[in-house]
Amino acid sequence: MKALIILLILTPFLAFSQYPDGKDLLAKIDRNMSSTSRVFTSKMIIHGRRSSRTIESKTWSQGDKKAFTEYLSPAREKGNKMLKLEEQLWIYSPSTDRTISISGHMLRQSVMGSDMSYEDMMEDPKLLNHYNAKVIAEETIDGRPCWVLRLDAFDPSMAYQLRKIWVDKQHYIPLKEELYASGGKLLKKTTLSDIRNIQGRWFPMKIVFKDMLKEGEGTEFIIEEIRFDENIPEYIFSKASLKK
Repeated sequence: MKALIILLILTPFLAFSQYPDGKDLLAKIDRNMSSTSRVFTSKMIIHGRRSSRTIESKTWSQGDKKAFTEYLSPAREKGNKMLKLEEQLWIYSPSTDRTISISGHMLRQSVMGSDMSYEDMMEDPKLLNHYNAKVIAEETIDGRPCWVLRLDAFDPSMAYQLRKIWVDKQHYIPLKEELYASGGKLLKKTTLSDIRNIQGRWFPMKIVFKDMLKEGEGTEFIIEEIRFDENIPEYIFSKASLKK
């Protein structure tokens, strides 16, 4: 009887101890999601209150420090370019032949009225470098068994100080995220799908962003083609490239 009582007391703790280490899971997620460099073409479908619009672009990036995006369509956006170096962003418009500088918290503004911020679109941070992680539960997303992780930022510069992530147990890819401010306010939700094996890593080709502070049905970010660990010429990440 005494042994049974002890077992009943210890069972919740034994179950919790079977959870994998949060740090190890972040490392596996980073191996899939982050890269030294990437080149990709994408389309962003912005679902507004009355209509939707699609914007196509091509992006070159190196880690979370350098990124260059050129818009390909529609016609009114074609030729617009963005260059990110460290914490500074420049936006060039061929219609006005002007370059605008954005930095700091302004990087968290919406891109062209979408549910994505400039940081969402142009950054590729390794979670392990910015967050502590703890597995808090197990759940199923669309039939896929997932670990549920709570991420607390130890880097005060992160836009999302708290994140909750549902990670596919087999592929180590987030299938769903909730992104919070430091005060605990829910800022955004994302769902990730169309998971493919590309160059030996699992990667989501579609992400739906929903800004919880604005109306609308969200923004679909669809990657049409992507290449990892590309050798990108250094001139791409220069202000001179904005006007080429």
